[in-house]
Amino acid sequence: MVIPSLFFIISLVALIGGAELLVRGATRIAAICKLSPLVVGLTIVSFGTSAPELAVCSLASWRGEGDLLIGNLVGSNIFNILLVLGISALISPIMVKKKLIRWDVPLMIGASLLMWFFAWGGKIYRWEGVLLFAGIIGYIFFSVRFGREKELPSPTARQPIWLQIGMVIVGVILLGWGADRLIKSALIMAKIIGVSDLTIGLTLTAVGTSLPELATSVIAVIRGQREMAVGNVIGSNLFNILAVLGLSALIAPHGITVPHRAITIDLPIMIGVALLALPIFFTGRKISRLEGLFFLLAYSGYLLYLFL
Repeated sequence: MVIPSLFFIISLVALIGGAELLVRGATRIAAICKLSPLVVGLTIVSFGTSAPELAVCSLASWRGEGDLLIGNLVGSNIFNILLVLGISALISPIMVKKKLIRWDVPLMIGASLLMWFFAWGGKIYRWEGVLLFAGIIGYIFFSVRFGREKELPSPTARQPIWLQIGMVIVGVILLGWGADRLIKSALIMAKIIGVSDLTIGLTLTAVGTSLPELATSVIAVIRGQREMAVGNVIGSNLFNILAVLGLSALIAPHGITVPHRAITIDLPIMIGVALLALPIFFTGRKISRLEGLFFLLAYSGYLLYLFL
């Protein structure tokens, strides 16, 4: 238990350091390219922090481990909204832009419903993966195309952009390595306890692969980039469904097998959580500390449901 615990601590340090580099580099790229912090959070940061999900799900897909794959995706999306946004809002209330409410959150809800529809027959096939991946390409195009700021201050524009890109890349590498080591140490303990692959996916691997989102969003809030914090969560959830699930379906030799419990219980919970976020965002266009606490209590209730 000593070695897994040591790796757990080291991985957390790597996650926090990687998140700091990623946020710094991404915000400077936003200034140089005249992109708003919200758009950077929805694209560069969210996709970078979702790299662990992509790695875990791709490997699980290739090995035919559909329970772990679906559990990881569903668990990560629930974790992102309830825990990541909950903790971020407790640190500082998060303002939510109109664009996020009118465009990105409804897209996240639509993508969640589409995943449930594809999974309904018990399998997600390659042609469905193509449709999902086409969705993320269109989303990136429109986010960047319509996300430029006409009057965005650029105090760091004199710094070479390659330096900022390098900072983002190093941050993503640290995030990926940290998440990988954390998952391995957590799985050792999980195997000793003895739980199903779906439960491992919904909890340990989901939490492990979502720690980059948590670290990045918390640091973004502390640094005053609150738009990036919420954009990171919504963008990551979209990326998980459209890109990660899409690519995983393309890799799977015979399609992704979806467990019955995920179809009837866990996917509806994921959709319900996404729907829950919309009215909360509408109330004053912000997530208050009280609403953040409500998110945390809801996630605690979900964990109790899984283990009791």
